[in-house]
Amino acid sequence: MSNTYIGYHFNVEPKEPGTEILIAELGELAFESFIETEEGVSAYIQKEFWNENILEDIYILENPEFKISYTIEDIEQVNWNEEWEKNFNPIDVDGICYVRAPFHEASNVKYEIVIEPKMSFGTGHHETTHMMIQHILDTDVVGKKTLDMGCGTAILAILAEMKGAEPIDAIDIDNWCYLNSIENAERNSCKQISVYEGDAELLKDKNYDVIIANINRNILLNDMQTYVDCLNENGILFLSGFYTEDFDAINESCVSKGLIFEKEIVRNNWMSLKYTKNS
Repeated sequence: MSNTYIGYHFNVEPKEPGTEILIAELGELAFESFIETEEGVSAYIQKEFWNENILEDIYILENPEFKISYTIEDIEQVNWNEEWEKNFNPIDVDGICYVRAPFHEASNVKYEIVIEPKMSFGTGHHETTHMMIQHILDTDVVGKKTLDMGCGTAILAILAEMKGAEPIDAIDIDNWCYLNSIENAERNSCKQISVYEGDAELLKDKNYDVIIANINRNILLNDMQTYVDCLNENGILFLSGFYTEDFDAINESCVSKGLIFEKEIVRNNWMSLKYTKNS
């Protein structure tokens, strides 16, 4: 990747949840890569998509609850592999599932997923991914038609296939995530995963036995009825990407649409929920 980039290096206080909120807001713009640092986060955008007013609508920068400063630098070339090697650590879930990059040593766990981490996870993504992996590990998905909504790097779709789910749709609105999901599915020799670029509009006339949605509170609430409509009877819905204080809003939305609450997992103030749809 030889494009010229603009790098923003943010100092965020308090770091959590400030860094996660900042990454989410920057991700709505043309920023394409994020690397968490001890002080906050570094965010990168291709110079052709940058303008000097690009941060003017980033609300957290005006939020008095957070103190955020930053520096900017022009970067002719970024050695992404070097950056990832410095900043990306493997995810080990209960000694059963291990998510690593190609430059990490292999493990001997039951499920090992190898991804090319061209974009940093961020602490929150680590937490929510970890919990969703736990849900999938605890669930029999053999032969179940599965959706990984907001698939990111397709980690959860890949694990679902390793556990016998088929067929699997992986959807993300972000072009980079779409391309990276295809690459990671191929890297892990997956044969049952179809990757699509788009949003919940793609779910019309679809139906699934298992839906995995690790996105964020607002998108989940906005699209919840669509998930419910395309979830088969006795189907399972896994949700994450939000904080514990969002539970009431998420749960009310699910229960009001006929879903049955089954289980919650909490990790460092992040939450993941399991619901079922019964006839």
